[in-house]
Parts: sequence; C-alpha cells; structure tokens
Amino acid sequence: MKLNPLLKNFVFVILILVALGGVFSLFYLPAQEPAKVSLSQIVTDINADKVKKITVSGENILVTYTDDKNADSMKESNSVLSDVLTKLGADQTKLQKIEISAESVKESVWSWLLPALIYGILPLLLIGFFLWTMLRQAKSGAGQVMDFTRSKAKIFGADPNNKEKVTFKDAAGLKEAKEELTEIVDFLKFPKKYLAMGAKIPRGVLLLGSAGVGKTLLARAVAGEANVPFFSISGSEFVEMFVGVGSARVRDLFSTAKKAAPSIIFIDELDAIGRHRGAGIGGGHDEREQTLNMILVEMDGFEKESGVIVIAATNRGDILDPALLRPGRFDRKIILDPPDVHDREAILQIHSKSKPLASNINFKEIAERTPGFSGADLANVANEAALLAARTNKTQVFQKDFLEAIEKVLLGPERKSHLLSKKEKEIVAYHEAGHALVSSSIPGTDPVRKISIISRGTAGGYTFQVQSEDNKLRTKTQFMAEIATLMGGMCAERLMFGEMTTGASNDLEKASSLARKIVKEWGMGSLGPIVFGAKEEMVFMGREIPDQDNYSEKVAEKIDKEIEELLKSAEKKATEIVKRRKPLLEKIAKILIEKETIEREEFEKIMGIKTKEIKN
Repeated sequence: MKLNPLLKNFVFVILILVALGGVFSLFYLPAQEPAKVSLSQIVTDINADKVKKITVSGENILVTYTDDKNADSMKESNSVLSDVLTKLGADQTKLQKIEISAESVKESVWSWLLPALIYGILPLLLIGFFLWTMLRQAKSGAGQVMDFTRSKAKIFGADPNNKEKVTFKDAAGLKEAKEELTEIVDFLKFPKKYLAMGAKIPRGVLLLGSAGVGKTLLARAVAGEANVPFFSISGSEFVEMFVGVGSARVRDLFSTAKKAAPSIIFIDELDAIGRHRGAGIGGGHDEREQTLNMILVEMDGFEKESGVIVIAATNRGDILDPALLRPGRFDRKIILDPPDVHDREAILQIHSKSKPLASNINFKEIAERTPGFSGADLANVANEAALLAARTNKTQVFQKDFLEAIEKVLLGPERKSHLLSKKEKEIVAYHEAGHALVSSSIPGTDPVRKISIISRGTAGGYTFQVQSEDNKLRTKTQFMAEIATLMGGMCAERLMFGEMTTGASNDLEKASSLARKIVKEWGMGSLGPIVFGAKEEMVFMGREIPDQDNYSEKVAEKIDKEIEELLKSAEKKATEIVKRRKPLLEKIAKILIEKETIEREEFEKIMGIKTKEIKN
C-alpha cells in the first residue's frame, strides 16, 4: 500500500524525534550516585578507622572508605576541612593518617554547549527540514497539475542515424497503400512544389484494416521515409476522468506538432474517441465528445502551410463520426488487406533477418500454411519458432520449428501431459479420421495437411487443413462441403461406437453458425436472396448487440426449417461417406492410434491421392 507523501514525511520526522529522545536518555541516564553523609558521620567514621581518603572539590567532599565505597558530603565555602573536622571531634592522630586532597573546579565547555545544541538549535533544524520537505512536495504537485494537461504522445525524432528508423522496405506487401502514402511523403519532403500549384495535400489519412495488418508500422514508415518528427499517441490517452483534460491534451499535441513542422501526428485506435456522437449516452458534455470536438476544430483549422499531417488507424471505420470523414479532415481512406501468400513470404523473411536460420528454410511453404495470418501473426510465428529452437538447445532455427510454431499459434501448445485412456484415444482417432476422410472425399474442400490426436489447447485432437489459395469469394458448394467435413467426426463416432460424444460440440457449433449465415446473411438458401435480421451498433460500447428481427414469426419458422435441412443434408452426406469408405476410416484411425500424427504425404498415399503442388 502506498502512503501519501505528506504522511510519509510526517512519519519520518516522528521516527527521528523518537530516535533523538533515545539518545538524550542515554546521555542523561542517572548513574548510581554515592550515598550522602553528614560531616558528623564522617568524623565518627574517621575515629573508627573506616575512612581511607577524602577528596575536596570546592564545597563538595568525596569520602572513600577502606572497603572502596564512596560517599558525598558538603562543607561551607571558604572553610578549611581539617579545622571543621577537628572542631567536630575528629581524632588528630587518625586524621593525619588519612589522605586529604583538593581538586580545582573546571567547568567543561560541553556542560553548557551540548544542552544548548540539543534543546535549542536541533529542534529548529528539524522544523526547518520538515517545512522544506512540505514546500518541495507542494511545488512538485503544482508541476504535476500543469503536466496533467500536456499531451502524452511519444516523439520519434527525425534523426537520419536512428537505427530504429522504419521505412517502406520494413513493411512487406501493402503495395497500394504504399503508393497512396508516397504522395504524402513527397509533400512532406517538397511542400513548395505542391503549394506552388495551389494543391492541398490531404490533412488526414485514415488507415483501415483488421488488427495486426501493419497500420502503425506503415505510419512510422511514412515518418521514416520523409525523415520528419513523428508524434504517436493512442486515442484512449486523451480521455481522463476530469472534464476538459482530453481537449487540453489535443491542443497541446497539435501546438507541439506545428512547432516541429513538417511533422506527422499518428493517432492509434481512433475509434476510442471518434465514435459517432449523439448516441444518447453521456449527454452533450461527455468528455469523449469534447475531445472529439477539439480534434475536429484543430484539423479544420490547419493552415495549408502548416506542414502537419494527421494519420489515424482503426479497425472500426464503420462507427466513426461522419464529421471525421468529411473532406478537410480524414479525407483519404486507405484500406489495408491481410497479406497474400507472396506478401506473407516477404514478411516472414523480414521478421527472420536477425535469427540464425538453417539452410533448408522454405518460407514459401510456411507462407502457404498461414492463410489469413496478419503481419503481427507472422511475426509471432517467427518468434515462436526461435523460442522452440532455443528450448531444445539448437544453434539454428529449422523448418520443423516454423511448422510447429504455426500449429502452436493456431491451436496452442501441445498438452503431452493430457493423457487419454485407451478407449478415449480410440474415439479421438476415429473422430479425426472421420474429418479427414470426408474432407478428402468431397470436391471443393481444402487439402488436409496434418492429422493428430495429440491434445493442443482445448482440442483433444485436430485435423489441420490449409487453403490451397487465398480465396476472397466462396460459394455455397464450398460452405456445404465444409459443414459436411465438420459433421464427419460425429458420424464416424456413431458408426464405430453406436453413439456420439461431447467431442463434437465445437464442430456442431461451427456448422450451425455457417448454416445460419448461409440462410440469413448470404442469401444462399431457398428463401431467396434476402438478408434476414438487422444489426444495430451500440456506439458507446463499440460492440454489436444481437440481431434485431425484421421478419415475421412465419418467416422465422421457415428460416429455422431451412437451417435444419442444410445441417441434416450435410450430416447425411458425411454418414454415407464414412459408411462407404469404412475400411479406409479404420486404416487411418489405426495409424493414428499407433503414430499419433499423420502428415499430408502419408495421408494422401493412404487415400490414393496424387499430391499436387499448391497454386499461388
């Protein structure tokens, strides 16, 4: 638990005072004092031969007895001790035998200086130290208040020797996006060429694309190519719990960028503050809306000679406020697509530059096995491959490490400790064999790359299929083949064991979702080319809410019936295949039980399929 700085200082001062009190108590701790005796008692002790020595110091008398005990006494000032003792009846003979000495009284300087220091000056010093600490805390707090409204943007300078400088060469693929941004780079380098022609460069560039496709990397590449300052900030860093802080930070950011012009402001996750206004949540004084208003004002208030360009990135362009997207603000939209097989190969090469690679690395094969992967996913694959190689004490990263990394990224790490019973292992083997058998028996399905009954993530086993090419469009025939493949595992279980297990739950969920989309969203069902159900956007939270029915109960019954017919049709087809090719099903399952894994070449040999090269 963190203490308040003021409370911490107060506790510190109290501890110092307690420590000083302990020191003082040691200095002034009363020692064992000698006994007090009268002069008459001294005379009596002298006559009894008990006194050994008498020391006189001014008015004080210290008596040392024969048993080495001491006693104190007092005499009148300016009187002689021997005369006083004689008058009181001391025996002269015995008095002469006693050693009587006198000491001069010397007052030590510490006897008065030390108390003055302790009780006078030291408290003043402690109070002064305490006040100075409080003033410093107050000054620091005032500085923090002033810093609170300053922009939190990270600044990347325009140093040509910067080793972390990013250029277009570091962003593989994205050819069209680079072409669009090259014009921005040229303007930042040679603004007078455009201004002389009366041209206005886009004030805002919006990068739209799914997560991990390289939006931030591309924005930094623009700054690196133009060699200008790059101010990077996330949309969520503008908004605070205090009203007005977000708009103040926007003003500070744009003011700083104008001073450093030509420069680039990059706002990541723009949807955090750029969502559609007027959602009815938060009211007109909502802090997020005030921040958005300030961004709109700052962007629209640019002078054409300012040399400041705003680049923003989001994967939710559909929920942005229309005012952001009008000409004069983010008037250039650049769509970033996931990389194709050639781009994936180039991206893998970039992320593997710093890694010691074996001579047999085939990036083309790795790229073919990763359809739909973004640049960030591929960077993760390369990193996981290096980690796997290091874990097994290898000095180089091999092809096998990359292929293993792909499966780890997709499905999770192998769970070798997740042991199955003999019966469960047999069920999983037939289940995965059913998927592979049905898939290879229907035209239009993706080739089977690997079958395994080793657990990964939540899956007891898996059939790994990879698209032979990057298909952007798919047909109903392909979807129905995919549903039948999903049903293959369940049908194989029922054929061999008489009933199905819970292992098919995820397959049924995916199959049902596909069938529902075929009917409701893609217009591929018998109900015609109609989209059923309207999605509404929850703007404030940025999440979709369930479909709103825009059709009657009668139509809903037809939709349910159509979905049921699609699923039963796929199930019937899968059942026919596993029954007709039962010997192959048993052969695949037995090999799986024995070896746990079947690669593509071995599987196609079992099926009698001639291996074909993947088309690029």
